[in-house]
Amino acid sequence: MTHTAIAPPAVAFGHVEHVTVHFDDLDAVGILHNARYAVLLERALTPYWAARGISFQRGSASAPDVFHAVREFAITFRAPITAVGPVAVHFWLEHLGTSSAEYGFQFRSPDGRVVHAEGRRAIVRLDPATLRPTAWTDAARAVAATLLRPAPTSD
Repeated sequence: MTHTAIAPPAVAFGHVEHVTVHFDDLDAVGILHNARYAVLLERALTPYWAARGISFQRGSASAPDVFHAVREFAITFRAPITAVGPVAVHFWLEHLGTSSAEYGFQFRSPDGRVVHAEGRRAIVRLDPATLRPTAWTDAARAVAATLLRPAPTSD
């Protein structure tokens, strides 16, 4: 089975990455299992950061910013995903702190018209030796700046 490539929907901020829902991602009633959303979000974030030089490599070659932990994950489900194939994951940063960051995200149909789920994911960069929060590098801050959601304008 082949899928026709669909261009990610245009967005005003952040990035859209298509990821694939596989048959084993569906639950017993044929909808995307709730726990799989976190995995699919990770599969959308990873290539974005890797394409910009922030990736996990075996040994000490990893960018230091990949050593982080999820502090909080919240999701609201809107419309179930009921089939295998591509799903569009729109993600952006709501906040970038000294050692933390908060993503906003939406799972959408490939054409962007249907919102399947939306939520937020907070992470904290950790020092690998102490497991204590530590500051993001300048390289990560430069990439993160491209994902920041613009502040709302007042009329």
